[in-house]
Amino acid sequence: MSAPALIVIPSRLKATRLPNKPLAMIGDSPMIVHVWRRAVAAQAGPVVVACGDAEIAETIRKAGGEAVMTDPGLPSGSDRVYAAAQAYDPSGKFDVVVNVQGDLPTLDPAIVAASIEPLANPTFDIGTPVALITKSEELTDNAVVKPAVVFKPGEKIAAALYFSRNLIPSGEGPAYHHIGVYSFRRAALKKFVGLAPTGLELRERLEQLRAIEHGMRIGAVLVNTIPLGVDTPSDLDRARKLLGVA
Repeated sequence: MSAPALIVIPSRLKATRLPNKPLAMIGDSPMIVHVWRRAVAAQAGPVVVACGDAEIAETIRKAGGEAVMTDPGLPSGSDRVYAAAQAYDPSGKFDVVVNVQGDLPTLDPAIVAASIEPLANPTFDIGTPVALITKSEELTDNAVVKPAVVFKPGEKIAAALYFSRNLIPSGEGPAYHHIGVYSFRRAALKKFVGLAPTGLELRERLEQLRAIEHGMRIGAVLVNTIPLGVDTPSDLDRARKLLGVA
């Protein structure tokens, strides 16, 4: 897409495995600031943090970023992204909105920009990055989401037909690690947040299946790195080591 996108990072303090996760310190900065900086470095468009808590907004503004307060009762990050996009850009200037999870402090900025590339194909409603699985333990790790996708030789964009916590598809061939960054056409995001959770979504605990069950098309883009998602104290320790601040 040639026009810039609106990058939104949804963030809230409530987390069961790692309380106050966005404000966890990694070196001299909170985790949410690390993610914000990497999203800004992507140079894909303005970056705003959709905050469910005033403490997060204060932290981002202190770092020099833009924050939008959203209803803390919103059910998902996608709902928070849509609410922030409507508040920041009520006229709909930005046709593409990118949802960047706030717990990816090692995210390569290039992944943010890459996530938009599938939307150059008008048949895709949503774009999302995937990377080749090279560690055998990830094949059986239910925390690693795998897309059913086949890339033609020399191409790096293809339709994602399904996502699962189990290894799919069966048989010989490459497997891919899904990365939780989503680019939405504005109309697709509006449609998505208006849909009720679906059976496969609830069964797999994967929100993107709601889109697929309702006939929306997701384009996967192949990237070279996998960021660390921070969900537990041990993940936080790993992030600190990866960023050289342990």
